[in-house]
Amino acid sequence: MIIAIGADHGGFELKKQIISHLESKGVKVLDMGAYDAQSVDYPDYAPPVCRAVLSGEADYGILICGTGIGISISANKIEGVRCALLGDTFSAKMAREHNDANVMALGARVLGVGLALEIVDTFIGTDFSHDDRHSRRIQKMMDLEKR
Repeated sequence: MIIAIGADHGGFELKKQIISHLESKGVKVLDMGAYDAQSVDYPDYAPPVCRAVLSGEADYGILICGTGIGISISANKIEGVRCALLGDTFSAKMAREHNDANVMALGARVLGVGLALEIVDTFIGTDFSHDDRHSRRIQKMMDLEKR
């Protein structure tokens, strides 16, 4: 499994901890920045992570900013991305199982490290159900991009 990850300055420290956690489990991680805690703009980090996922270079993407809100909105502006802002493991499971989310967003100033790692593990460890009703709903969501 390959995960693309990106964060602004507000998510930089959590990003480092997530990378360490994933690599300890044998997951390959593509670090798309930021590479230090200097102030940067979160919309700049969504495109490289999302492009890696959409191209197949990465299986999933993880985006982190202070709240997760701005970076998730940025990601969802990119055609083909289904980014879920996550704050609990149940939502992480449902985002994958029902919505086939391909990118997740986290708020570093909202979540503790332990919960964030549990959310990451749940998200990447849950498969899409492929139920017809979920596939139909996802198609309707994706069709909204064309309107």
